[in-house]
Amino acid sequence: MVSVVLENLRESTTRNLINDFEKLGDDMEFISFGSAINDERLINIAEIEPFSSKAVKKAAELISNKFVVWIREYENKKINRINFNGKTLQKLIDVLSIQNAGMVYSNFAEYDTETGKKYEHPLIPYQTGSIRDDFDFGMAIVLNGELIKKIAVEMKEDYLYAGFYDLRLRLSEISGLIHISEFLYSVDIERKTEAMEEHFKYVSAERKTMQIEFEKAATEHLKRIGAYIKPGGELIDFENPKENFPVEASVVIPVKNREKTIASAVNSALSQKTDFDFNVIVVDNHSDDATTEILKKTASSNKKLIHLIPDERNLQIGGCWKYAVNSGHCGKFAVQLDSDDLYYDENTLVKIIKTFYDENSAMVIGSYKLTDFNLNEIPPGIVDHREWTDENGANNALRINGLGAPRAFYTPLLRQIDIPNVSYGEDYYLGITISRNYKISRIYEPIYICRRWEGNSDANLSQEKINKNNYYKDSLRTNEIIERQKMNKYADQQN
Repeated sequence: MVSVVLENLRESTTRNLINDFEKLGDDMEFISFGSAINDERLINIAEIEPFSSKAVKKAAELISNKFVVWIREYENKKINRINFNGKTLQKLIDVLSIQNAGMVYSNFAEYDTETGKKYEHPLIPYQTGSIRDDFDFGMAIVLNGELIKKIAVEMKEDYLYAGFYDLRLRLSEISGLIHISEFLYSVDIERKTEAMEEHFKYVSAERKTMQIEFEKAATEHLKRIGAYIKPGGELIDFENPKENFPVEASVVIPVKNREKTIASAVNSALSQKTDFDFNVIVVDNHSDDATTEILKKTASSNKKLIHLIPDERNLQIGGCWKYAVNSGHCGKFAVQLDSDDLYYDENTLVKIIKTFYDENSAMVIGSYKLTDFNLNEIPPGIVDHREWTDENGANNALRINGLGAPRAFYTPLLRQIDIPNVSYGEDYYLGITISRNYKISRIYEPIYICRRWEGNSDANLSQEKINKNNYYKDSLRTNEIIERQKMNKYADQQN
């Protein structure tokens, strides 16, 4: 027998799914949360919030089978129906049974009912570091009903939104979450929101309660696996530096082929008003448009601009950063500015450096305003990452996919870290690595402008590219969790 749990689906979709699953066998049982449907084939729990701890516990109470198919929609896509056949569903069940896994999920295909187009939706393997709350399991997953019952007894928190998230974190602690890299089902869907809204939805103000719950569930997970970082990162003594620097601060701008934006970015940095010396280091990664000539012309008239062209031709953004901070031009502090972004005003640099000294931090992260190319504000507007707290930021950083901008670093410490030679995730790697031992400070007012346009490196990404990026960041989190476990184990041994 198979239990089918349906979360927050429309009445028409629920009926479609019941009808379709019944064709696969006579021994199905159906449980629904968040639907007003009245159907004798269905146990409908309308009074319990979908995705909540109560929903997980109620499902555990009601299911009578080892194999549970859990159907969940994406926020930006509505399910019309899910198309399995008996063999593909059985394959998911067989893998779960053979490996005694907690969860099995597979790639799937989407059929857009509005456009008539079909899209492949490949997924990625689950890692120890896949603890972000937006990990993509697809819309139909098979769970181990016996483990759900076991875990439900242990779930003490009463989450309104993070119940299923808590369940899968706990499943990952005691069993495998297995990805089958085959397309085992298809979904007829209706798209709801644009990709840009989806990209930034996690920072919207109305999601604050949800984010607090997710943070708590993730933090408790880190405690259970021995990777929790206690509050109180190490402070930096800036008064007695072991190195001499040519300037107090350097703005670092890696660039390749940004003839439309590099001049405004550089001018934004050069126009900073400070009471200390600074320079702007642009690492020109062998541009083959007008970028190089624009930089040469500006550098000839302003000695603060340091225009560097590395000999290496294999450098990514991370490699360009490493080249800049290890050059003799780099200041005591290295401050990020992307080649298509701007500083908010002429006081950005002063605010960042003041925060370093006021809080003795190893890293400072600001807040930014999101705009289009012409600097018109676009949703969600100000992105300030207020989910970060001094008490728990180092732990919550492993749950989210980004830490904000601009990012600034104490150069002597940055030089000790092997910055990955990649063009995605190098900044995130630095943030989670530094937060393991040192204090990171935040500036919650906007000091940076992030311009979204078709030239952005993360614009209009394919599903394959999204997967590649997510897999890489999950691997960074995996390594970081292991390092934190080692550190905590060593500390326990010393006590």
